[in-house]
Amino acid sequence: MTLKRGETVLLTLGIPVLLLVFFSKIKIISLPGKPIAFIAPGIIALCVMSTSMVSLSIATGFERSYGVLRRLHVTPLSRRQFIGAKIAAVFLVEILQVVVVSAVAVALGWRPQLTAVLTAEALAAAALGSMGFAGIGLLLAGRLRAEMNLAATNGLYLLLLLVSGFVVPAGSLPSFWRHVMVVLPSGALTDGLHRCLGHGTALGVANFISLAAWAIASPLLAARSFRLD
Repeated sequence: MTLKRGETVLLTLGIPVLLLVFFSKIKIISLPGKPIAFIAPGIIALCVMSTSMVSLSIATGFERSYGVLRRLHVTPLSRRQFIGAKIAAVFLVEILQVVVVSAVAVALGWRPQLTAVLTAEALAAAALGSMGFAGIGLLLAGRLRAEMNLAATNGLYLLLLLVSGFVVPAGSLPSFWRHVMVVLPSGALTDGLHRCLGHGTALGVANFISLAAWAIASPLLAARSFRLD
């Protein structure tokens, strides 16, 4: 169903690939080494946030607005099971995104220095980040009207995009934001992937704790507050 919607394919695959090629070929900011080594992990983090939070939240919000979710009242499906199923479906889309983006990045010259441990840490960071973002998106979708949810989700997406170091090095941001970034799921995910996939270093304890906290808290809060109608 996701691949049948042109606008969803554009958001999940088209725009990330275009951004990857654009920022790796056009020098806008000063980056150490090859730009692709910094850009690729940031684009992967961007994919996780856009799919888990933006796409999921907007689609779920309109499903709720159109009365589709109201039918679940007469089924044995609980709200927690519904939230879990939505998050699991997002994982499948993100696997496709990571494969496509990674393949394009490798074609552009990306050569990550991966080990088994770093690969496991990067996958864990992406999974935890996806759960955290999905919980935030479903929290908004389950409480706001569809139109208001659309505006709120896009506004939050832009805010996190600007302050979380997706395509701008954390060192270029004000010192205050460098401390705030670790608390935000977007900042913790981006920094963690830059460490694992860009620098060949460990994920970092602070990043892991932040991602794990968001991955637990936001889905639980969404499950408790989500309204099907």
